[in-house]
Amino acid sequence: MGKKPPPRNQQTANRQTTPAHGSPRRRRRRASKRRKVILLIVEIIVLLLAVAFIYTVMRVEQSGKLVIDEDSIIINEAVREYADEVLGDYLNVALFGVDSTTGSLGRGTRADGIIIASLNRSSGDIRLVSVYRDTYLNLGNDRYNKCNAAYAQGGPEQAINMLNMNLDLNITDFITIGFKGMSEAIDTLGGIMIEITEAELLHINNYQMTMAEDLGRGYVPIERAGLQRIDGLQATAYCRIRFTAGDDFRRAERQRDVLRAILDEAKKASPATLTRVADDIFSSVLTSFELSMIMSLLLDITKYDIVGDSGFPAADLRTTATIGSSGSCVVPLDLEQNAIWLHDFLFGEQYVPSTELRAYSKKIKEDTSPYLR
Repeated sequence: MGKKPPPRNQQTANRQTTPAHGSPRRRRRRASKRRKVILLIVEIIVLLLAVAFIYTVMRVEQSGKLVIDEDSIIINEAVREYADEVLGDYLNVALFGVDSTTGSLGRGTRADGIIIASLNRSSGDIRLVSVYRDTYLNLGNDRYNKCNAAYAQGGPEQAINMLNMNLDLNITDFITIGFKGMSEAIDTLGGIMIEITEAELLHINNYQMTMAEDLGRGYVPIERAGLQRIDGLQATAYCRIRFTAGDDFRRAERQRDVLRAILDEAKKASPATLTRVADDIFSSVLTSFELSMIMSLLLDITKYDIVGDSGFPAADLRTTATIGSSGSCVVPLDLEQNAIWLHDFLFGEQYVPSTELRAYSKKIKEDTSPYLR
């Protein structure tokens, strides 16, 4: 007869003495493999977090809120006192339209549109002044050239300083927008009403075509002249036209016309639409404002009216000339008189320019007079 099987409790004991997952060497290999997998997962997570951080930093640099160091903004002390006494009701904002389809909104980008928007918070009156991009001015660093070089060299901070120094202003806030942001904001409003001339048709469609290719989107050619509703890309193309009568002076005027049309449409929009516009703007612009401030301004939009707009230098206080290596420039014949005109236009004040501004005016005359006929 064969041997009897061991008792049940002995079978259990035997199973317990056999390794549950193989030999100790195999367990060590498996443990080592698990550690490597865990380490790899951790490394991937760290890498993803690093990529997310870099993307966030780059996005903040390209769009949304930009925190400006107040110490980097130049405001003349005499202007500060003047602003405290006279300009308490005014919010002065620099609006920069940059030549960008890539989303780049900081330094290194050309500012083809420079507009000062002065909002009287008590009356709701808004006045707009375009500073012509080729105006020969102090760039905010005591170097003189076409004023749009200030943005390319030092971004919004230097461009704000350029405006404050040459115009005796107290600007600390700005909004910079590119082609994509402008197009999307206008599309969210449902388009704007603009009068298109025969001379503008070819140029507006050519600009649309090139921007659509860069932005990777389609476009709708405008087929007739006259007052009509145009979409965001068409409106942005309209802002860029400078090959008609009036040249760059008329282009700056077109940009102000578009701002007027945007305000008209915004006044008719629902709060929900205005909220979407605020989101579109904030995600596509570089600005000193919080999103809550943009929302507040938009939701109070019916209180505001554009009561006047013009260009700087004033028509009777400017000329054009080729100024050495700077090329073709708009020349303020007398910066002091232009500043006096500007403060009267914006604030209704009989202004006395600062000592610093008078020095800039003298320097501009010295630099440009040999080239003026």
